[in-house]
Amino acid sequence: MADFDYKTEAGLYAGKRYQGSSGPRYRRFETAAEAVRFAIEDMPGSQLRGSVLEVDEARFDDTQIRRLYDAPEFPLARRTP
Repeated sequence: MADFDYKTEAGLYAGKRYQGSSGPRYRRFETAAEAVRFAIEDMPGSQLRGSVLEVDEARFDDTQIRRLYDAPEFPLARRTP
């Protein structure tokens, strides 16, 4: 994912929660970096599974979202565990 542009607008389609569904299923972000950070740091793991990040008509599943977050090129500060 060396050519991924974290500054591009992105949409995040959240996966279904296993214990009911609450909250929006789609959310738009000004940057892909914000969408990736939200998916990893703020969404419950059960909702991250099945999520799709859409950037410039390319789609990334939950495993690819994790790789984008873990990449050294990720431009935002990561939350410490």
